[in-house]
Amino acid sequence: MHNESATPPATARLPVRRAGARRWGDPLFRGGAICFAGLIVAVFAAIGIVMYHLAQPALAKFGWSFIWSTDWDPVRDQFGGLPFIFGTAVSSLLALVLAVPVSVGIAIFLSEFAPSWLRAPVAFLVDLLAAIPSVVYGLWGVFMLVPWIRTQVQPLLGDNLDFLPLFTGPRMGIGMLAAGMVLAIMIIPSISAISREVLQAIPNSLREGALALGATPWEMTWRVIVPAARPGILGGVILGLGRALGETMAVTMVIGNRPEIKASLFAPAATMASVLANEFAEATSEMHVAALIEIGLLLFAVTLLLNIGARVLVWSVARRA
Repeated sequence: MHNESATPPATARLPVRRAGARRWGDPLFRGGAICFAGLIVAVFAAIGIVMYHLAQPALAKFGWSFIWSTDWDPVRDQFGGLPFIFGTAVSSLLALVLAVPVSVGIAIFLSEFAPSWLRAPVAFLVDLLAAIPSVVYGLWGVFMLVPWIRTQVQPLLGDNLDFLPLFTGPRMGIGMLAAGMVLAIMIIPSISAISREVLQAIPNSLREGALALGATPWEMTWRVIVPAARPGILGGVILGLGRALGETMAVTMVIGNRPEIKASLFAPAATMASVLANEFAEATSEMHVAALIEIGLLLFAVTLLLNIGARVLVWSVARRA
């Protein structure tokens, strides 16, 4: 016989929310998220507006010619930013050429081939490189890397590749090559860490399927895993490039700080960040200060455009994948 006095089911005892009752947590969370996102946009806008305002004397005098002018003479108040744009671009691209193969190779080794007892210590040591201050890299570059480049690398390249303009000129150690090598060492941890995480996130079903079809571990890695992880690896490369563009102290200590455009990697040069570090504290005239601030504005704009372009590139690669 059915017992009508039986205990009702658990769902019947749950309190029922009244119709139209206001859920204050949802709009509060949504409003807070919108405020934080808007704060980031406001900070970017404030930085750009302030720098644009402070650079007005240089902008009014030199206009767009500041970008392609090679003059940098604080005595005559004649300034141009092309040598520093050139130095920033070449040193950063050289760092990528040296760092990307090493970084991706480390990531592939740690995620696919390293034994379990070796994976964690090596990953820890690679990540630890990112925690070293840039001035320490600069000191190491001055006392260790520059003498090694002067006595070993530059004679080797100059004696065998002197028919290329890239490897001609005085062999002083300091210069674009030293700056590119220091930057490469500094961005390896960032690119390697992101690439490793992306490779480890690839489902094991892809690995098992490739091996089941007869692929070797190398073929499985190069033809299946790396293409699937390409968008994430590209994002890590762009992040490393962003750090290379804005690096200051380490580059300042080894690049030579000469506002010239030379085809040789042995020649001293300067970057947008290094000229700010070297001259801002000593600038006395209003035009000199404004020109340095315009250099900073250019660096800010280049970094912003680079990140926007990188995001679009990653989206397009991910969509094709």
